[in-house]
Amino acid sequence: MNRTYTNKGGSIERKWYIVDAAGIPVGRLAGQVAQLLRGKNKPTFEYNQDCGDHVVVINAEQAVLTGNKKEELIYWHSGWPGGLKNVSRGDMLENDPVKLVEKAIWGMCPKTKLGKAIFKKCKVYAGAEHPHEAQNPQPYNIKKEGK
Repeated sequence: MNRTYTNKGGSIERKWYIVDAAGIPVGRLAGQVAQLLRGKNKPTFEYNQDCGDHVVVINAEQAVLTGNKKEELIYWHSGWPGGLKNVSRGDMLENDPVKLVEKAIWGMCPKTKLGKAIFKKCKVYAGAEHPHEAQNPQPYNIKKEGK
């Protein structure tokens, strides 16, 4: 008889990964980081539990926007009358690359309480410096399509 495996709360092992975003398209980076955060790379993955790892993204300012995405606008509303705001992805990459990468990763995570808990394990930094050396993060290479 086969039994279904269920993760126990304390049995989840969390690793720390470091991802270098230099020269990587933002969408591909976000998709693979979101999978690491969710734990979809583990055989013990479950949809209803946070079994993912911690991810540190460095060099966010060197990430790449492909195609016409530099001219695409991101819209939001301030909540006030006439408060529709926008900024292009290219301007956001120049002025606040951390916010652009975080927004892309958040877009790939589920929009639930579990998704918020998953996203808290993601740390994004514009340069190569980060304060997580004590956790001894392992490097993770972003996979290219078809290779």
